[in-house]
Amino acid sequence: MSIHSEPRRDFIRKSALMAGALGSGIFDLSGYRNTHTDMINPSTKSIIGNYGAWATSLRPSPGTLSFRRPAWKDLSTWKEKAMAKTTELMASPDIGAIPSVRTEKRYVFDGLAIEELSWQLPYGHRTRAVVMKPENAVGRLPGILALHDHGGKKYFGVDKITRLTGAQHPLMVNHQRSDYEGQAWANEIARRGYVVLVHDAFTFGSRRVRYEDVEGLPWVPHRGHPNKPDGDVDSEYILEYNQWAAEHEHVMSKSLFSSGTTWPGVFLAEDQAALSILAARDDVDSEKLGCGGLSGGGLRTVYLAGTDARIKCAVCAGFMSTWDDFVLHKSYTHTWMTYVPLLPNYLEFPEILGLRVPLPTLVLNNNQDELYTLAEMKKADGILREVYAKAGVPGHFESVYYDGPHKLDAGMQQKAFDWFGKWLRS
Repeated sequence: MSIHSEPRRDFIRKSALMAGALGSGIFDLSGYRNTHTDMINPSTKSIIGNYGAWATSLRPSPGTLSFRRPAWKDLSTWKEKAMAKTTELMASPDIGAIPSVRTEKRYVFDGLAIEELSWQLPYGHRTRAVVMKPENAVGRLPGILALHDHGGKKYFGVDKITRLTGAQHPLMVNHQRSDYEGQAWANEIARRGYVVLVHDAFTFGSRRVRYEDVEGLPWVPHRGHPNKPDGDVDSEYILEYNQWAAEHEHVMSKSLFSSGTTWPGVFLAEDQAALSILAARDDVDSEKLGCGGLSGGGLRTVYLAGTDARIKCAVCAGFMSTWDDFVLHKSYTHTWMTYVPLLPNYLEFPEILGLRVPLPTLVLNNNQDELYTLAEMKKADGILREVYAKAGVPGHFESVYYDGPHKLDAGMQQKAFDWFGKWLRS
């Protein structure tokens, strides 16, 4: 997901976050040839040397479960098959029933009624979450699951896209300034008439890996944790932790693969638990649920909105490209959290989000986004347009490009808010 400004570029340079290719299966292509075969050129350069063109040739294009294949004519039949394979390969862990929620605090800030919540999953530390809605709201409102970004800042989660008091940690002030044009977007959409839930994702914030819980690695910077609330921990400590956490990603990912699951699968399980908590609230209209986020939040949107039909409206910002872009150009700018082994044989990356067709979907992109190549972003855009057009609902998909680097600025946020309003409030 990715890291914005100088910390991102430093993270990209220093962190070895390269996902390994885990092979391809054998498929009956029913007469369709691999469209990459004629591209193999041993002199072609890529981030994996002259193996790049060969690596892209291994994957059927379109994938064997792509709705773009002429053989798929019935939307529901295709969705059933494609969803089953995606679910199988993501291998989400069973985390049991909806967790019991504990209310830690209730208060009003800047016109919003705020609840600080927590819940315990079957593993790890308690999940911290926040719910916000307009102070004087009555009745059931549409619900938004606001998904925070990665940003190379695992010490924080909820705080990246919220503002809960007048005082923020200086690192979060800088983060919101660089990635969100100084706005806490979860607050901004809540005040427009939504119940918004934000929770710490797996390995972020309250769910982060703690030094004191790690054993068997030679490179743990400190034992123990500063005896201070998170908001008072000094920036130097946090920056050191974020660097260590970045370097720990390959360890976590390999361990998850070895345990029979995937990082996107864990994200999905935990995000679905949060969605269930949101949907069960008395002040939420469970038939009008949306989700969205930037970067790592965009990635989580791809998997959650693509596979959970409860999400009636989705906004993916700053995370849309193709598998070829990752193979040839940009896997090093992305976290290990992106990859589901073997899924590229069946679906192109944007087609994971396209599993939700005909439900409405907005993708927001930046022309100078350093995490992708523009040509592959445009290709992903075209793939989603083709999927929605074949389903007979071209107006349910929109993709917009903005000038600038990786971000979700005020103008992009307004576009997202308008999209949610169109589909969840009208």
